[in-house]
Amino acid sequence: MRKRWSLVLGVVLLAAAACADPQTEPAANSGDTSAVAFDTSADQKHITSAKVDSIAAELPASVRESGKLVIGNGSAGGGLPPLGFTADDNKTPIGVEIDVAYLVASVLGLTAEIDTTSWENLFLGLDSGKYQVGISNIGVSELRKEKYDFATYRLGLHAFEAKLGSGLKISGPADISGKNVAVGSGTLQEAILVDWNKQNVAAGRKPANLKYYQQAADTYLALQSGRIDVYLGPNPNASYHVATQHKTEIVGTVSSSYPVQGLVGITTKKGNGLVKPLADALNAAIADGSYAKVLAKWGLQDEAVPKSLINPPGLPKK
Repeated sequence: MRKRWSLVLGVVLLAAAACADPQTEPAANSGDTSAVAFDTSADQKHITSAKVDSIAAELPASVRESGKLVIGNGSAGGGLPPLGFTADDNKTPIGVEIDVAYLVASVLGLTAEIDTTSWENLFLGLDSGKYQVGISNIGVSELRKEKYDFATYRLGLHAFEAKLGSGLKISGPADISGKNVAVGSGTLQEAILVDWNKQNVAAGRKPANLKYYQQAADTYLALQSGRIDVYLGPNPNASYHVATQHKTEIVGTVSSSYPVQGLVGITTKKGNGLVKPLADALNAAIADGSYAKVLAKWGLQDEAVPKSLINPPGLPKK
């Protein structure tokens, strides 16, 4: 059954803002998200690819012989579309992160065994060896690289969302000068806006007025009523909201690792021998077009990467 997901995202949207760790992109989201139809059924078909024997041979023998890839995903409690969330049966995990898991496992000739857990327990599971990999919108950061290896598969963009037909375009600090901007407290987005306000003041421009709401529903009501001009949140969630609600538009994006280009990566315990076959599997999927199909399925073409990188520069340590 294909249907449009029509829920208004709740407080969890704001809570997820700090999960992914992305350089300013001047243009609005180029994908035509208004044309996307999302399949939220439990029996949907996952996009897979053919096994590549030479890449599967790179796996540690214990993993290869087990025949499975044990994956942790932090979408317990319903999750957040389109990243990882619960299908219409209220139990089956679906979303772009789930599809990436099935895709990579297929290239490696393994069965994807996915366990949904909380964000905190995801990392505990990686540390203990319960999960061989984590696929859950985990941004690459210099701090995380001390414990984990990363094979990148998406840009981790944040998006400025405005009322449909606003005419706004946001590509840097000057574009938010004097405007009312909603953002989640304590998030990476807030840190970016604080930095941009410092730049505005230094340049003799008015800072933006930062506004805080406890629930996403309140944020969107404020946007529609004109009490705020834009909302800065994670790009995947903004893209999904635009596509399903038809009341807002994305008017610019920015890296959550600003000013460094941020990337989201499959995460695995450092030095366990998995990161190279994971990156090679992703690059095989990029080359054969199956990777692009996964992102298109969830309206996230703008977050595509041309190549999976192993442990690239990430969010700097504070």
